[in-house]
Amino acid sequence: MTEVTAASVVRVAVGIIRDSAGAVLIARRPEQVHQGGLWEFPGGKMEFSETAAAALRRELREELGIDVQSAEPLLQVRHAYADKTVLLDVWRVAAYRGEPHGREGQPLLWVRPADMEAFAFPAADAPIIAHLVENH
Repeated sequence: MTEVTAASVVRVAVGIIRDSAGAVLIARRPEQVHQGGLWEFPGGKMEFSETAAAALRRELREELGIDVQSAEPLLQVRHAYADKTVLLDVWRVAAYRGEPHGREGQPLLWVRPADMEAFAFPAADAPIIAHLVENH
């Protein structure tokens, strides 16, 4: 068994974006990437010297074409997959400018938390979904 070091943990900034009816934006991962074809919350890997807030703003601009104006930390999730460990830094996006669209060709959907069980997500997202359902 290999030891997990801080350097081997992939840090990811994740944005929870809600519409006025309380639905949450999800995106489908490209087939060729880790956990490809599954649905996820928008965001991405943090650069080495980047803060979670800066990574969130950069990733949501790159992926969705929106500018985050206000966001607050929601929770952190650490999950060990067979091939890597991820640390998800999850933020509630309170305000943004622009209309979210899949800038990388990824499909997007607005889904009520109670309906998320119908979608296949990476295992690391399970605590996020549970939090959203409990706090809807």
